Amino acid sequence: MKWCFALLVIFIWTSCTTLDVYEKHHFFSNHQWDSRDTISVQFEITDTTHPYRISLVLRHENAYAYKNIWIETQFNTPDSTYQVMREFILADNLRWLGNRVDDIAEHRIRYNEQPLYLKKGVYKFRLKQVMREDPLRYIMMAGIRVEKVQP
Repeated sequence: MKWCFALLVIFIWTSCTTLDVYEKHHFFSNHQWDSRDTISVQFEITDTTHPYRISLVLRHENAYAYKNIWIETQFNTPDSTYQVMREFILADNLRWLGNRVDDIAEHRIRYNEQPLYLKKGVYKFRLKQVMREDPLRYIMMAGIRVEKVQP
């Protein structure tokens, strides 16, 4: 009986805590990312006492033909706008660098190496693939992950 009560207390306590992670994905029909398909992600920062890590989340089939992907990202922060075109490395010469399950690879690649302190307010991200192949085949999903870094 004591174990049941202890487990109940732990369950209630952990279910009431905040997750401190925001993740939003866009799934592509037919596993193709057309260059006209722009992914929009919006989130709000209310806690400025902790730094944050921002990552690209990408899932593709094993048949994806490239070791990289070029993505144009527009960042709208509470006080400015940035636009960056960046290459994300997905594989070395031997294997996919992300996590694999059967013929699917999923990557979480950081935009910032060091965690950033973000200002309070609304942030908007727009992602667009800018590869030569269009539509980009075998891409299943892309999105953004924002996680609070605990000390």
